[in-house]
Amino acid sequence: MKAPKIQREQVIQAALALLDQDGLEGLTMRKLAQALQIQAPSLYWHFDGKQALIDGMADALVQDVARDLPENQEWTDRVRQVATELRQALLQRRDGARVFAGTYVVTDNVLRTSEALLSAFAQAGADADLAATASFSVTYYVLGFVTEEQALGPGSTLDLATRKQAFIELAREKYPNNWIARDAIFSEDFDSRFLTGLKLLIAGAQNTIHASGNAVA
Repeated sequence: MKAPKIQREQVIQAALALLDQDGLEGLTMRKLAQALQIQAPSLYWHFDGKQALIDGMADALVQDVARDLPENQEWTDRVRQVATELRQALLQRRDGARVFAGTYVVTDNVLRTSEALLSAFAQAGADADLAATASFSVTYYVLGFVTEEQALGPGSTLDLATRKQAFIELAREKYPNNWIARDAIFSEDFDSRFLTGLKLLIAGAQNTIHASGNAVA
């Protein structure tokens, strides 16, 4: 069988461009083949289905994460750097967090990112199990945060004004803590919210490691 003229990296880049244009639901193998001006079977030379394609896209999304980590970096700074870089990487593409979530890609890009977080928590004194749990928790936080951030950002189809008004009316009537926190709940200062949440995660990890008796001095 002759090798296809189209290269794997070309397919991934075209798929990411289509993702920006149509979102995850609009990304289909048929549309991708049309965008590349090839026959659909040529795509299956590189990817046996949409999930395999998404795995390749997820890998590409994090290709620049955790590549430049200073030597002798404090573990808290490393966690913040990797989490921030991961957030920015996912924000570069429409539905980036949704693409990455639920994939279990075994590639250098993904494992490098995981290694950076694991090494940070190990440096703090966590054993392998706790380091893995803490690393997953940070990753899940970033994914959840970016999913919401992208849902509320440019291109959102949500009628936020109507929903906010409904929230205010219901919270004022029945849910006092929601009412008090209404400004924070609807804050669009995502950078500040992200860093505050990350600080809480790091503090929680630090306390848990300390309680386990393995914290570094």
